[in-house]
Amino acid sequence: MTAPSSPPRSPAMENKWFLALLIAVSLGFGLILQPFYGAVFWGMVLAILFAPLQRRMLRLTGQKPNIAAFGTLASIIIIVVLPLTFIVTSLVQETAAVYQRIQSGELNFAVLLQQIFDALPAFVIRLLERFELGNLSALLQQLSSAVTHGSQAIATQVLNIGQNTFDFMVSFVVMLYLLFFLLRDGVGLARRIRDAIPLATDHKRELFGKFATVIRATVKGNILVAMSQGALGGLIFAFLGIPGAVLWGVVMAVLSLLPAVGASLVWGPVALYFFSTGAIWQGTVLTAFGLLVIGLVDNILRPILVGKDTKMPDYLVLLSTLGGLAVFGLNGFVIGPVIAAMFMAVWGIFSPSASDTPAPPA
Repeated sequence: MTAPSSPPRSPAMENKWFLALLIAVSLGFGLILQPFYGAVFWGMVLAILFAPLQRRMLRLTGQKPNIAAFGTLASIIIIVVLPLTFIVTSLVQETAAVYQRIQSGELNFAVLLQQIFDALPAFVIRLLERFELGNLSALLQQLSSAVTHGSQAIATQVLNIGQNTFDFMVSFVVMLYLLFFLLRDGVGLARRIRDAIPLATDHKRELFGKFATVIRATVKGNILVAMSQGALGGLIFAFLGIPGAVLWGVVMAVLSLLPAVGASLVWGPVALYFFSTGAIWQGTVLTAFGLLVIGLVDNILRPILVGKDTKMPDYLVLLSTLGGLAVFGLNGFVIGPVIAAMFMAVWGIFSPSASDTPAPPA
């Protein structure tokens, strides 16, 4: 006696069920990786950034992928990880010192702000009164409270880095482990992903090329600008004898991820304090250095390193960076411009420019 045959299934129905299964397992896999989101993200970014070095290592080692990936990983540790470890260690130490000065009252923002307001010209005072800001004592109390709470919050977050060392080390080891395999097998993995996407070959080539180009340009450009502005800001602060030069240099480096304004949010108030307290030459030197040196780094390097390669206008780079930072945190300075660039690329494919449209026959 034969078993009853299963009812026939249409190929369209099977494709729909398989697509639903594919989406479900992909979402589940993403949920599993979510605790290591930062490690996976930066492992992928570093693999894309150092892909040219990996190709050179393959040529030097006679096409031995394991040895080449290990050599590239060792180079990344020497070039990126060790300097970053030194900077973070110095940052934690200086932040702890500043935090202790705030707690002990040695660093009192109310006194500093009072000195600035006492030195304001009369027309500025009248302007403040016109906008109902003439009650300087209440305004000073609010400003000093906000600055103090903000400084303590920053100090607490930096100190938490040292206290959460175990979690950081786990994510760091996961990133290095993943990075080794992405360096070794990244080309084949990218090819499989590219082949699985149901788009025309030319479109896939354009999208993948844009993705890699924007990541390289954004990370390389923003990090070089941040390092330059942070280093220059720390040096001028140290030259002028401002305490916590390394701390403020790192803060300027982080804020430099915001195009146009960035580092001036740190050196600007300090220069204003110098002028208000009679330290004219210190204020003049800091203002001139901030505008002519630190500012020019942003105005010259960023368009060359970021805007030129991504072929994105400056306003779009600014908006996508700010939006990415607001939505994704620190990782957003890469994710935001990448999403914006992919948006432009996809719409460019969907709606080609007039120059790309073939002319009608005569």
